[in-house]
Amino acid sequence: MRRSINILTKVDWLTVGIYLLLVFLGWINIYAAVYNDEHQSILDLSQRYGKQLIWISAALVLAITIFLIELRFYSFFAYVLYGLVIGLLIAVILFGKEINGARSWFQFGSFHFQPSEFAKIATCLALAKYLSSYDLKLKSFKTSLYLMGIIFLPSLLIALQPDMGSAMVFVALILVAYREGFSELILVVGFILMVLFFLALLINSFLILVILTGLALISFWIVSKSYKRTFAATLIIAIPSVIIFLLVKKEVLKLDTYYIILLALAVTIPVFLYNAYQRRLKYVYLILLFLLGSIAFTFSVDYVFNNVLREHQQQRVNILLGIESDPLGIGYNVAQSKIAIGSGGWNGKGFLQGTQTKFDFVPEQSTDFIFCTVGEEWGFLGTSLVVLLFLFLLMRLIKLAERQRSDFSRIYGYGVISILFFHFAVNIGMTIGIMPVIGIPLPFFSYGGSSLWAFTILLFIFLRLDASRMELLK
Repeated sequence: MRRSINILTKVDWLTVGIYLLLVFLGWINIYAAVYNDEHQSILDLSQRYGKQLIWISAALVLAITIFLIELRFYSFFAYVLYGLVIGLLIAVILFGKEINGARSWFQFGSFHFQPSEFAKIATCLALAKYLSSYDLKLKSFKTSLYLMGIIFLPSLLIALQPDMGSAMVFVALILVAYREGFSELILVVGFILMVLFFLALLINSFLILVILTGLALISFWIVSKSYKRTFAATLIIAIPSVIIFLLVKKEVLKLDTYYIILLALAVTIPVFLYNAYQRRLKYVYLILLFLLGSIAFTFSVDYVFNNVLREHQQQRVNILLGIESDPLGIGYNVAQSKIAIGSGGWNGKGFLQGTQTKFDFVPEQSTDFIFCTVGEEWGFLGTSLVVLLFLFLLMRLIKLAERQRSDFSRIYGYGVISILFFHFAVNIGMTIGIMPVIGIPLPFFSYGGSSLWAFTILLFIFLRLDASRMELLK
């Protein structure tokens, strides 16, 4: 009993206070989003705001329970919990209830359970366990391979449901690897892949291949510092390309345009490899690996976009990129959300006075688009308050993470920060039209038991670790 009291005195109550305020504001705005005159009581359990109160009460019980669990449980059972969640993600694909074309939920009577929300917790724990391992060589290829496996295995399983929004959240955990000492190259590569993703959707494959080949040659010149070698490398690629182009032009070969460069590279790459082996030019291997990896990624984007993403997801990306315009169809949510937020002005229309909200112009307004309710009824001042609360929470968590004595606790803390930041930035970005609509909730705000419980557990495990930070934990 005395030990529990000692832990409670060391809890960061400022963070707990921000959490409670965000949850309360979320509940109030869910009430506003689905309010109707026939069910005016905010305690009406037949309505979403009444059900959310039940989820909030259960979340508080979970938060208290987390502090009663032995500290080393989270480290000792990290891999077990990760394995359990992987099993649930496989099971939900096979036996889950299909909702809106995705098998992401288990249904037990009126209760729904979404494993992907809890996969974030287990992945953060497993990542912290692995990166805090004794004598781990951070920059070795083996470590990077295991790291990517831990992060992207649940992401792949969630993508197969398919739930691309939740799958993308795990990419944020790469920031944890960077914080723990992985090369800045991991962020550079991530940025390049993001640019390639959009280029693959905006321009044709031939032009992308020309750009990538040009970048490879520029990299060769920068590293080799030799104009002669760069000129020779350019000729080695250009001559086969011209020959193949002429053969295609005269219809001797029947190939799509982008195959000209692919075939030319297939002919010339062995030449580069032989030359690199003879002259012991290790950087040539890295440049070729970058080139081939970028080409493979570009073509995989095209395949995933056309064969994995559902039609409405493709349209949402195309609308964001300006390829399509459909304000009355797939772009309706975002268009109405922007109208709602813009109509709020400086201080909003007032609580329960939002016309966009009252007349249900914005679909999913209590879940993914809850932020537009804040914008319409509370205006710029209200949205600024919510944004500042989230930013303050994230900055506070960074401070807590940096004061940890245990590697496990610090790494887990940064995992929590990365997940919360991704959800916060992308969800608000969706509602104001600067991010594609990928269907992820605003932490502690959006309606739903699974998401609220998962975010609560994610946060309070870290607060439990922080409360006992003076104890060494491995």
